Amino acid sequence: MTLLDYMKARDLLSKYGIHSIESGYVESAKEAVRFSKGKPIVMKVLSDKQLHKSKAGLVRLNLSNPDEITAAYNELHRKAEKLKPYDIIVQRMSEQGNEIIIGGRTDPQFGKVVLIGLGGIYVEIFRDFALRVAPISKYDTEDMLAQLKSQRIITHDGKHTKLIQELLTKVAKLMLENDSISELDLNPVIITDKGYQIVDIRILEE
Repeated sequence: MTLLDYMKARDLLSKYGIHSIESGYVESAKEAVRFSKGKPIVMKVLSDKQLHKSKAGLVRLNLSNPDEITAAYNELHRKAEKLKPYDIIVQRMSEQGNEIIIGGRTDPQFGKVVLIGLGGIYVEIFRDFALRVAPISKYDTEDMLAQLKSQRIITHDGKHTKLIQELLTKVAKLMLENDSISELDLNPVIITDKGYQIVDIRILEE
């Protein structure tokens, strides 16, 4: 299996009307500063050799000052040298909101399966998620949310239910129409009153 390039994965999502946070590769501190335009950004190292970026100290948050952006780039560049090949990516800082995970995988027995649950750092702690075989209907998405102990947190007492249902349906469609995808993880997806922001994308292809 191979990990799909992040920007290609982002483009694939956009074809299905699934919008992720503004991102771009940079090859110098100057490029990172230009991307920022004085607004807060996140900087990450992407490498197949290190999937847990935060645990490895390969993520820097809330950077806006040119000096701190330059220092962060230089530090990450040094750390990443032992992870070649690698990319350094910059993203807009996300807004505060509820973090969920939406995923999919190709199951040897059932075929394409989609998942939703409490996201971010809570995925492995609470393991609160629901699974369904694609394709899924509106009833399926309602049932998936009802199955979660964290339903009220995830949907903000129902205010974000429709948004999450639509996103789930789009992910299921993407999985069904792309046979090469073995795994897909969108985590975290940050749900706010303005919509959603996909912060991290991981797609494995066979």
